[in-house]
Amino acid sequence: MDINHEYAAHQSALMRASSAGSADQRRDQLAKASRIAGRISAFQHELGAAAACAWNAAHLAAAAR
Repeated sequence: MDINHEYAAHQSALMRASSAGSADQRRDQLAKASRIAGRISAFQHELGAAAACAWNAAHLAAAAR
């Protein structure tokens, strides 16, 4: 996994969500960001990275929306 690519894709999805023209577009972009956060979290867990906890929390918070 190219972690930098995933970070950039996550940030881009969040930026597109914040400038979305409709509630549906916003929801779709936030869902995309949540899926990316899930992949980042899983990758970091596999590595034993301490930052994985923060990504897991972000992923769960987004899923609750």
